[in-house]
Formats: sequence, structure tokens, C-alpha cells
Amino acid sequence: MNDDTIGLSRRKMLVGLGAVGVASAGAGLGTTAYFNDTESFDDNTLTAGELDLFVHVDYSEDQGSYAQYSTPDGTFIDGNVVGGGEGDPLSIQVSDLKPGDSGEGEFCFSIVDNPAYMWMCGAVTENNENGQSEPEMDADTTGGDPGEGMGELADAMQVTVSYCTDDDGEYALGEEIASGSLADVMSALDNGIPLSGDGDAEAPVDGRAPFEGVDSAFVNETEVNAAEQCVCFEWEVPFDVGNEIQTDSVAFDFEFYAVQSRHNDGSANPCITSREVEGFGKQDYEPDADVLWASKARNGGSNTFELIVGDDNSNADTADYDFGGSSFDGDLTVAYDADTGEATLELANGTTTDVSYAVSNAAGDVISIVARGSDASHLASVSNVRVNGTAPTGPDAVEADGSETVSLLIEDVDASADWELTADVAFEGLDDDPSASDENPAVYVEVLDA
Repeated sequence: MNDDTIGLSRRKMLVGLGAVGVASAGAGLGTTAYFNDTESFDDNTLTAGELDLFVHVDYSEDQGSYAQYSTPDGTFIDGNVVGGGEGDPLSIQVSDLKPGDSGEGEFCFSIVDNPAYMWMCGAVTENNENGQSEPEMDADTTGGDPGEGMGELADAMQVTVSYCTDDDGEYALGEEIASGSLADVMSALDNGIPLSGDGDAEAPVDGRAPFEGVDSAFVNETEVNAAEQCVCFEWEVPFDVGNEIQTDSVAFDFEFYAVQSRHNDGSANPCITSREVEGFGKQDYEPDADVLWASKARNGGSNTFELIVGDDNSNADTADYDFGGSSFDGDLTVAYDADTGEATLELANGTTTDVSYAVSNAAGDVISIVARGSDASHLASVSNVRVNGTAPTGPDAVEADGSETVSLLIEDVDASADWELTADVAFEGLDDDPSASDENPAVYVEVLDA
């Protein structure tokens, strides 16, 4: 078998307005492989106070009698310097990855000097077959059956991410954060996972405990001063994996964000971003982004909304929702179930109606919320947008007042993983004429491949 690549790197940490710290970790695994670890820090001081995120790294691997590796005691990432190791950057070389090989990494955090909410993000950045790089590889296409030129190692490797604590040099595992194939875990991390300072994996996003702040990252030259809760990452190549992974390689990134907990409910998700654009969101990309599937709640005339979800208008589930009158105030929910492939649209205001459809392709990276009208009397408003209960970094509302089409683009997502989008919606200028067919005002939620 050719050499295999495994990499785990932590690439950047920064502090910006609002006292935000971020640390990135990248990993590459394959049959021609290396494990590398780099880090850069920028703008770590603020005029009014400071939030400085240190990541303490403890990594080891087990390849039987062939090779074993562990980081030197006291390895940590601070700025552009890897402390406790041999130089900068820290690079871990792993060769000849085979079924039965395994490894684990522990990440502990010193947040100087404000308590902070922590987030863990990640993405597959390369998924290669036969050692060949897939140009402009999209991390969201790693799940399911590999396509031409795409490797199978991401689907074969098994990964568990858990809370853990340092118990006299040994790490005691706590509650599980995510598990499954590497592809599945990284899809979940792509949409952001909030971390709880008390290790409660079931804690609500806006009610979880922050990680405590410390005065300094170290008690002395050898003793770490870190928050009690750490994050442990374990990987293995199962014994029953066959020759299909030979010469394949996969690379992925981790990111850890620290956001000050003062004056903050912890619901803002730094792993996904949002922005408002004029017109249909798909038209903001060059060339126009592909609409993989769409859901629509639009005026159907005669006091009804037409609800649609599916690949397109012809391949969709359709129903009517009775609203009565010329305005509507209610709740919108759009969800995707990765196990069944079903997309669901639900509209509620006293009564609830939903439609669902098994869509053909869900591997998008943008969710576009389109608000539109075609008359001066129209209003389509979407507010309090949440993805998996978290607010994107950026605006969380969009409104079309009159004859407008305006979109809110939620980017950096993996739409092939389980997700649920919720929002408050309001419509005005609804036509109760049974013969009306202008289909506005309306709200669309479209999944784009941009």
C-alpha cells in the first residue's frame, strides 16, 4: 500500500470587535499523507479589555508496531508560535495508513481574560481518489456515494467528538458532541456546533454555560491554566474497510471560536454568515447559482397561500393554507432530513399546514431567503431567522416593501446535513379575489449550489 496522509492543523486565531477569538485546525488523512499543524494569530488586543484564545494540543496516534507518535508535553498554540514543540509550524508525519490505525487529539482552551461562548466549526477541504487532487473540491459533496475522482476515505473513517476533562494527565471522556463517518461529522461541524462550558451536550444554544476566563494561559512554565472542559477528537480506520481506500486522501479543517459572554446570549453562530442582496439570491453569483430545491409560501388568491416544496414547481408537494383577510402574521419552518432526503415547509398561524418532498439533490452551500412583492400595497417580511436554533453572523431579517425582490443569503452551510430554518413571517396586501393569480407577496427559501 502507498503512504497515507493524516493531518490535523490549527491555522489561525484572531480577536476582533466584540472580543472574538478564533482558532482553526486542519487535518489531512490519506494513503500518501502527512499530519500538519499550523497557527496564526492577529489583532489579539482590544482597547477596552482583552479576549485571547490559547489552544493546548495533545495528540497521539497508534499504528501498531509500524509507527506511533505523540506531541511533546505542553504543546500549545499562541500567535505564530507553537510552544512546547520543535519549531513552527508543528508538523506530524504519518505514513502507511491502514485499517486498524487510530488516533486522538485533545484540545483545551485558555480564554484570557473574559468568559466566552465557544463554537466548533469544520469542513472537508479535499477528498481525493488514487492520490489525485480534485480541483476546487466542494466540501459539501463528500457524503453519500463518491463520484468520479472522489475518494472513499472520508466515508470509511469513523470519528467521535466528545467533551473531556484532564484527570491527572489522562483525559476522561464526557458527553458525545458528534459521531459517525468523517464526512458526516464534518458536515455537522460545517454548520457550527455550540460548545457548553459545563460539558452538557443537550444544553440549549441560548442557555448553555460559557467557558470560564483565566488570568493567564499558564500557571507556570509547565502547568496549564485552562478551562475544565476540553474537546476530544478520536478517529479510526475500521478493520473491515477494504481496498477501496487505497491511495485515497482526505483533508479537513477545525475552527474554534471564542465570543465574549458578556452582553451576549451565545446564539450568534460564527460558523455561518449572512448578507442581504437585491433581487433573487441566485443571481448574486457569477454565473447564476443553481437552485437545487426550493420551498415557497405565496399568495394564491381567495384567502389562501400556495405552499410548495420540491425540486421545482413540477416536481413538488403542493397544498393551500387558509389565512383569511388581507394580512398574515405567523411562523415559517423549512427543514431537511438527511436520512430520508425529505424537505419540509411548514406555515403556522393558529393552524398549521405543511408539505414535504424527497428532493433529488441537497448538496448545496447557500440557503437563499427571498422576499418579494409586485404591487405598492405588498409587504413580505421575514425576521428572527435561525438555522438549527442559531443566528447567522450578519443580518437575520429581510423585507420586500412594495414592488421589490430582496434576498437574505446564508452562506458557508452544508445543506446536505440535517438542518432546520425557522423565522417569523408577515404579509400585507394579500388578494382575497378568487380569480387572483399574481402569486405575490411571497417568500421563497431556496437551496443553492454556488
